[in-house]
Amino acid sequence: MIEEGRALFLQIAERVEDSIVDGSLPEEAKAPSTNELAAFYRINPATAAKGIAMLTDKGVLYKRRGIGMFVAAGARELLLTERRTAFAARYLDPLLAEARKIGLDADDLGRLLAERASRLDGSATDAATLTEGTAR
Repeated sequence: MIEEGRALFLQIAERVEDSIVDGSLPEEAKAPSTNELAAFYRINPATAAKGIAMLTDKGVLYKRRGIGMFVAAGARELLLTERRTAFAARYLDPLLAEARKIGLDADDLGRLLAERASRLDGSATDAATLTEGTAR
Protein backbone atom coordinates (compact mmCIF):
# COMPACT_ATOMS: atom_id res chain seq x y z
CA MET A 1 0.00 0.00 0.00
CA ILE A 2 2.71 2.49 0.92
CA GLU A 3 5.15 3.33 -1.89
CA GLU A 4 8.87 3.61 -1.27
CA GLY A 5 10.52 6.86 -2.25
CA ARG A 6 7.50 9.12 -1.72
CA ALA A 7 6.76 11.08 1.41
CA LEU A 8 4.43 9.07 3.64
CA PHE A 9 2.34 12.06 4.70
CA LEU A 10 1.62 12.84 1.03
CA GLN A 11 0.52 9.26 0.44
CA ILE A 12 -1.77 9.41 3.48
CA ALA A 13 -3.32 12.65 2.22
CA GLU A 14 -3.79 11.13 -1.25
CA ARG A 15 -5.49 8.04 0.18
CA VAL A 16 -7.96 10.18 2.12
CA GLU A 17 -8.51 12.33 -0.99
CA ASP A 18 -9.15 9.18 -3.06
CA SER A 19 -11.81 8.11 -0.57
CA ILE A 20 -13.49 11.48 -0.86
CA VAL A 21 -13.34 11.51 -4.66
CA ASP A 22 -14.70 7.96 -5.02
CA GLY A 23 -17.51 8.71 -2.55
CA SER A 24 -16.55 6.18 0.11
CA LEU A 25 -15.91 9.13 2.44
CA PRO A 26 -18.79 11.54 1.76
CA GLU A 27 -18.97 15.20 2.67
CA GLU A 28 -19.68 15.86 6.35
CA ALA A 29 -18.60 12.29 7.23
CA LYS A 30 -16.08 11.70 10.01
CA ALA A 31 -12.60 11.19 8.58
CA PRO A 32 -10.24 8.58 10.00
CA SER A 33 -8.24 9.84 12.95
CA THR A 34 -4.49 10.20 12.84
CA ASN A 35 -4.21 7.26 15.25
CA GLU A 36 -6.43 5.09 13.05
CA LEU A 37 -4.37 6.00 9.98
CA ALA A 38 -1.11 5.41 11.84
CA ALA A 39 -2.26 1.99 13.04
CA PHE A 40 -3.62 0.95 9.65
CA TYR A 41 -0.51 1.99 7.69
CA ARG A 42 1.88 1.16 10.55
CA ILE A 43 3.44 4.61 10.58
CA ASN A 44 4.18 7.25 13.17
CA PRO A 45 1.05 9.18 14.24
CA ALA A 46 2.94 12.46 13.63
CA THR A 47 3.35 11.46 9.98
CA ALA A 48 -0.37 10.75 9.64
CA ALA A 49 -1.11 14.05 11.38
CA LYS A 50 1.01 15.89 8.83
CA GLY A 51 -1.08 14.40 5.99
CA ILE A 52 -4.31 15.33 7.76
CA ALA A 53 -3.01 18.85 8.44
CA MET A 54 -2.27 19.24 4.75
CA LEU A 55 -5.90 18.40 3.94
CA THR A 56 -7.13 20.78 6.62
CA ASP A 57 -4.99 23.59 5.20
CA LYS A 58 -6.42 22.85 1.76
CA GLY A 59 -9.99 23.09 3.09
CA VAL A 60 -10.82 19.43 2.45
CA LEU A 61 -11.15 18.52 6.14
CA TYR A 62 -12.19 20.52 9.17
CA LYS A 63 -12.03 19.85 12.88
CA ARG A 64 -14.94 19.60 15.28
CA ARG A 65 -13.43 20.23 18.66
CA GLY A 66 -13.51 17.12 20.82
CA ILE A 67 -15.12 15.01 18.11
CA GLY A 68 -12.63 14.67 15.26
CA MET A 69 -11.97 15.58 11.65
CA PHE A 70 -14.77 15.76 9.08
CA VAL A 71 -14.98 16.10 5.32
CA ALA A 72 -15.82 19.68 4.40
CA ALA A 73 -18.80 20.58 2.26
CA GLY A 74 -17.58 21.03 -1.31
CA ALA A 75 -14.45 18.94 -0.70
CA ARG A 76 -15.22 16.43 -3.44
CA GLU A 77 -15.76 19.14 -6.06
CA LEU A 78 -12.61 20.94 -4.92
CA LEU A 79 -10.58 17.75 -5.32
CA LEU A 80 -12.17 16.91 -8.68
CA THR A 81 -11.37 20.40 -9.99
CA GLU A 82 -7.80 20.09 -8.74
CA ARG A 83 -7.40 16.66 -10.35
CA ARG A 84 -8.94 17.76 -13.66
CA THR A 85 -6.53 20.68 -13.81
CA ALA A 86 -3.58 18.38 -13.05
CA PHE A 87 -4.82 15.87 -15.65
CA ALA A 88 -4.99 18.56 -18.32
CA ALA A 89 -1.52 19.82 -17.51
CA ARG A 90 0.01 16.36 -17.37
CA TYR A 91 -1.71 14.70 -20.33
CA LEU A 92 -3.67 17.11 -22.51
CA ASP A 93 -1.13 19.91 -22.87
CA PRO A 94 1.59 17.56 -24.17
CA LEU A 95 -0.98 15.78 -26.36
CA LEU A 96 -2.10 19.04 -27.93
CA ALA A 97 1.49 20.20 -28.47
CA GLU A 98 2.38 16.93 -30.24
CA ALA A 99 -0.85 17.01 -32.27
CA ARG A 100 0.05 20.47 -33.57
CA LYS A 101 3.51 19.25 -34.54
CA ILE A 102 2.09 16.43 -36.65
CA GLY A 103 -0.75 18.41 -38.15
CA LEU A 104 -3.74 17.10 -36.21
CA ASP A 105 -6.58 19.46 -35.37
CA ALA A 106 -9.29 19.16 -32.72
CA ASP A 107 -11.59 17.17 -35.01
CA ASP A 108 -8.79 14.69 -35.77
CA LEU A 109 -8.10 14.28 -32.07
CA GLY A 110 -11.80 13.78 -31.37
CA ARG A 111 -11.96 11.00 -33.94
CA LEU A 112 -8.82 9.33 -32.62
CA LEU A 113 -10.07 9.54 -29.06
CA ALA A 114 -13.46 8.05 -29.96
CA GLU A 115 -11.78 5.28 -31.94
CA ARG A 116 -9.46 4.36 -29.07
CA ALA A 117 -12.26 4.56 -26.52
CA SER A 118 -14.38 2.17 -28.58
CA ARG A 119 -11.54 -0.35 -28.63
CA LEU A 120 -11.30 -0.19 -24.85
CA ASP A 121 -15.06 -0.28 -24.32
CA GLY A 122 -15.77 -2.75 -27.07
CA SER A 123 -18.60 -0.52 -28.22
CA ALA A 124 -17.80 0.34 -31.84
CA THR A 125 -21.31 1.67 -32.36
CA ASP A 126 -20.73 4.46 -29.84
CA ALA A 127 -17.52 5.46 -31.60
CA ALA A 128 -19.25 5.41 -34.97
CA THR A 129 -21.94 7.73 -33.63
CA LEU A 130 -19.36 10.06 -32.16
CA THR A 131 -17.20 10.17 -35.28
CA GLU A 132 -20.11 10.75 -37.69
CA GLY A 133 -20.52 14.23 -36.26
CA THR A 134 -16.83 15.05 -36.66
CA ALA A 135 -16.18 13.47 -40.07
CA ARG A 136 -14.93 15.83 -42.73
